[in-house]
Amino acid sequence: MEFRKTLTSLLESLKEDKEFNDQIVHWHTIPAKEAKSVEMPKDLDTRLKIALENRGISKLYSHQNEAFLYANSGSDFVAVTPTASGKTLCYNLPVLQKILQDETSRALYLFPTKALAQDQKSELNEIISEMGVSLNSYTYDGDTSPAIRQKVRKAGHIVITNPDMLHSAILPHHTKWVSLFENLKYIVIDELHIYRGIFGSHVSNVIRRLKRICEFYGSDPQFICTSATIANPKELAETLTGRQVKLINENGAPSSKKHFIFYNPPIVNKPLNIRRSATLEVRKLAGKFLKNKIQTIVFARSRVRVEIILTYLHDLVKNELVKKSIQGYRGGYLPKQRREIEKGLRNGEVLGVVSTNALELGVDIGSLQVCIMTGYPGTIASAWQQAGRAGRRQGEAVILMVASSSPLDQYIIQNPRYFFEQNPETAIINPDNLVVLVDHLKCAAFELPFKVGDTFDGLELEDILQFLAEERVLYFNNETYHWMNDSFPAHNISLRSASQENVVIIDQSDIANVKVIGEMDRFSAMTLLHDEAVYLHQGVQYQVEKLDWEEKKAFVREVDVDYFTDANLAVQLKVLEEDMLKEDHNAMFGYGDVTVQAMATIFKKIKFDTHENIGSGPIHLPEEELHTNSAWISVNENVVERLSIKRVEESIIGAAHVLQHVAPLKVMCDPSDLHVIAQIKAVHNGKPTIFLYDRYPGGVGLSKRIYETINDVINEALQLIEFCPCTEGCPSCIGADIVSKSAKNDTHFLLSNIKDGTKNVVEK
Repeated sequence: MEFRKTLTSLLESLKEDKEFNDQIVHWHTIPAKEAKSVEMPKDLDTRLKIALENRGISKLYSHQNEAFLYANSGSDFVAVTPTASGKTLCYNLPVLQKILQDETSRALYLFPTKALAQDQKSELNEIISEMGVSLNSYTYDGDTSPAIRQKVRKAGHIVITNPDMLHSAILPHHTKWVSLFENLKYIVIDELHIYRGIFGSHVSNVIRRLKRICEFYGSDPQFICTSATIANPKELAETLTGRQVKLINENGAPSSKKHFIFYNPPIVNKPLNIRRSATLEVRKLAGKFLKNKIQTIVFARSRVRVEIILTYLHDLVKNELVKKSIQGYRGGYLPKQRREIEKGLRNGEVLGVVSTNALELGVDIGSLQVCIMTGYPGTIASAWQQAGRAGRRQGEAVILMVASSSPLDQYIIQNPRYFFEQNPETAIINPDNLVVLVDHLKCAAFELPFKVGDTFDGLELEDILQFLAEERVLYFNNETYHWMNDSFPAHNISLRSASQENVVIIDQSDIANVKVIGEMDRFSAMTLLHDEAVYLHQGVQYQVEKLDWEEKKAFVREVDVDYFTDANLAVQLKVLEEDMLKEDHNAMFGYGDVTVQAMATIFKKIKFDTHENIGSGPIHLPEEELHTNSAWISVNENVVERLSIKRVEESIIGAAHVLQHVAPLKVMCDPSDLHVIAQIKAVHNGKPTIFLYDRYPGGVGLSKRIYETINDVINEALQLIEFCPCTEGCPSCIGADIVSKSAKNDTHFLLSNIKDGTKNVVEK
């Protein structure tokens, strides 16, 4: 039998492997950290204390103790500590203590995903059974059977749910939940950092509705929030809850020794600085660990990438490991399938898992030893969350970040100090986004009528309510605004996307057993589920036979082909209104309302392994229109005069390419949330212009933040170009489509002049 190496011995052999070492940019070892513990609080209920001791907990970490004290004093607070630092006890202790003191007390737990809710329920029930008391905790989600739902409403001391269920199933039917709302003492919001962008803006309004209903039933619950590390946890918690909160950010939990390795794939084309595919390098590296039966998690940025890596790994280890020991995990999988994968990771049946950021959260998946990131996850906070999935309990852990050729990846990999020393990003939400706000005012009016003079958690409403009455959405009578439609509005409002409906994916490989295998938002479906697209699911390839755009259904059939597909999106943008403008000698910086027309045009077939283009075809889908906010940079004539027309075009496109990768860093968003396009002659002012716009109706504040921090953004873009080792421009800095030898210098010249101007801008 072949000898299998332990993680420590494999690390030692990797250190001596020249091929591996040549690609290491930085090897950062984080030493193990001792716990900072304190004695159990004196006023902690004896039954709770005994239950904890039976679980091996005789002391609390310092942050858990601080949380207990804040909760007892009646303060709202947010606890910010890394993955696996015992944040759960920050809310379970005060909640259980309160219910033990007064059995009529109730608590509502909000988790962003069903997986987290199920996971936390198991842990909570273990403590409750140890205490030996009659205390009911239930999950309330789409999988809860009708028979149990009634019991949850009447007798649930702790109701565990997600924002979507609170929005569409609990608040609209609050009259069935009287015992919960009358006695609600605590509202727990876990994984706070997830509530950013459009999702956070929606959830903030759901919280406004929740507080309004609590007030109606005479309760005033405390808020307990927990979060991974972000730059503004206190600000985010206060915007989300509309309350002043205290901050707990000193972590008292121990941590294991971690090796954080920055790995840059070898260059395969020196003049263009093109590197070997990160996906292929990840396959090779993950294979080394999996063949030695070292439990490994691989993160990839997209659903497609997850499925490609999964296919590669199945093929690589097919003679040594059974196929089901390596699984994929992402949004779009059905709940039962995801629960089985989580269980397999905990009991060791699943050796490897390839995931999108769906497993970033604190779902208990046991003690993985290795985490491999396929490219930089997009934010520092996200990278630390993913890194935290390895070495959660004891022993050494390895985190490998494998860079792609993208500008952002190359900037991070070449600047390890930036990664390890920089503050995490700021999470931005905009609860007052008009599109989002109006949707939730409709929901709130359905739940409880508005009287003249009412506010929505302090927000003046009269103009919007009058508008809704004029549109015959609300009925105004006797100084009160009533809902006047038959259906309830929450049913048609999705919290997680700007579009209201998802496309359902239907597998018809077996006509006798047609089944739904997943779903996808409309905007993504344009490029991933068009006719003839190859859709990947759990390593299986499906070809889209028909996308019914009207009915929102994609019909797929299983195929076996050696390629995947990628699609292009054509975008046109027009400025509707300039809200803010500042100008200097070299450039103008604007912010305002824009309209964007997007259309999927053609798709390419890309061969596995070589990633070469082997064919293409047209996409026949209607244009999607988006009204949103944008920041823009327009270059003045005096800078343009020093470049020829062709060089202006290339430098504007090059600058847009760099900004597309740098800007999301500054506002803690997924790169797909903030789009960048260049116009050589903008319609509204005739100048060469770069637009950075929110990919959501009405915007959520991302482009506004870019406008406010434009100098920092341009500075980062310049650094990225300066650090790139190429001579003439490449995919890692200004893009692959530029051929002029002066393009890199011209782009640097353009951005330098814009940056010089930002020091002397004048607001108009």
